[in-house]
Amino acid sequence: MRILLTGANGYIGMRLLPLLLQEGHDVICCVRDIDRFSIRDEIKKQIQLIEIDFLKSPDRYTLPKNIDVAYYLIHSMSSSTSDFDTKEEISAQHFNQLMATTNIKQVIYLSGIVNEKNLSKHLWSRKNVEHTLYKGPFNITVLRSGIIVGSGSSSFEIIRDLCEKLPVMVTPKWVNTKTQPIAIRDVLRFMMGVLGNSKCYDQSFDISGPDIFTYKEMLLQYAKTRGIGLYIFTLPIMTPKLSSYWLYFVTSTSYKLALNLVDSMRIPVIANDTRLQELLGISTMTYPKALELAFIKIEQNQVVSSWKDSMVSGRFEKDIQRYVTVPKRGCLTDKKKIKISSANHVMDRIWSIGGATGWYYGDWMWKIRGYIDKFFGGVGLRRGRTHVDELYSGDALDFWRVLVADKEKQRLLLFAEMRVPGEAWLEFTIDDNNVLHQTATFRPKGIWGRIYWYSMVPFHYFIFGGMIRNIAIDKQ
Repeated sequence: MRILLTGANGYIGMRLLPLLLQEGHDVICCVRDIDRFSIRDEIKKQIQLIEIDFLKSPDRYTLPKNIDVAYYLIHSMSSSTSDFDTKEEISAQHFNQLMATTNIKQVIYLSGIVNEKNLSKHLWSRKNVEHTLYKGPFNITVLRSGIIVGSGSSSFEIIRDLCEKLPVMVTPKWVNTKTQPIAIRDVLRFMMGVLGNSKCYDQSFDISGPDIFTYKEMLLQYAKTRGIGLYIFTLPIMTPKLSSYWLYFVTSTSYKLALNLVDSMRIPVIANDTRLQELLGISTMTYPKALELAFIKIEQNQVVSSWKDSMVSGRFEKDIQRYVTVPKRGCLTDKKKIKISSANHVMDRIWSIGGATGWYYGDWMWKIRGYIDKFFGGVGLRRGRTHVDELYSGDALDFWRVLVADKEKQRLLLFAEMRVPGEAWLEFTIDDNNVLHQTATFRPKGIWGRIYWYSMVPFHYFIFGGMIRNIAIDKQ
């Protein structure tokens, strides 16, 4: 079948794509920004890539006519705390208009469980998108999922951050809300199972794991699985806004996502039916088993995708590629170079920078800078990196964003998503003479930008100097 995969560079899309290719399907990947589609070259060669922003008028875009099935994986919850529901409705309407120009037979939409009468804004928006898609010129299959648990998922990473960093928690009242999590592997099994299945046309199904837990029980079960001590005390006085700040400062989530998540956490998310499990013969795995498999992937460095690599995890939601060309006029720079003996060894060290590896010099200073950034509303260092030794354009890397990651040309270009009074780049290149060049570029905004740069010069002398020397260390 010929399949249109929207949101192909999202957490679910990145995991679904290899499965579709393994089954021999012809896949058209639809993304908002082709330049930040972080995927291996061998997979890129097997797909067709189309750039579409569904918030813009569909009249400017053209799709191939012969599309059999489309996966609708477009969400805007992380991008806004006020109008994401409007954005999601507009995207669904534009999607319907574009699908009307094709011969599409089925659309598969991954939504959330919406069985309560009083829904959060997030869940109400999911339900509203579902109603909009039912008006489209195709057969719709809606999969209403519980909280998704898997390596790199936002829910898993938030739970992981909380439990690993806080042995004692004073938590808000919403930790007593019941929910029914589902493993990412089971979500993908359902998404593949309904593909082209006429018995699933024009129907909505709940999908979930077998366990019903409160959020508190999920945290305690995580601690048990990891073999760490955890004590949770619940207070009824913590407001949603204060809860959002708590998640924001302790975990790697953005404030916008934290606020929307807390709003949803007061609503029970429990499945009402198991029709699809019975129809497809799928037995879902338990929450402890899902945690176990997630850590196997992490320990083996096989995390396929992470929500942190989404642009909404940083300061800049779109148009990040306009920063690929590093400016020269009106900029302040710190340039360093050093002769190296092995370009391949040095490139491997550069490709491993950040995350658990650190920045090769003065990691405690980088951490302090991360805490300061978080305090002032930035992303901090908690995003880390998805892969230990792989980098792709568009990846999040601590409080940087990867703009260019080209090993052939021996170049890595990072753009700062930290809070600074200006714009900052960090670039590593190796020339034909085996000289490593490390360049920090800062384009200040006003007098405060210049004051910031010159106040940091003494720290730059030690940090950047130590970093390039340690990166260039010969292979033992």
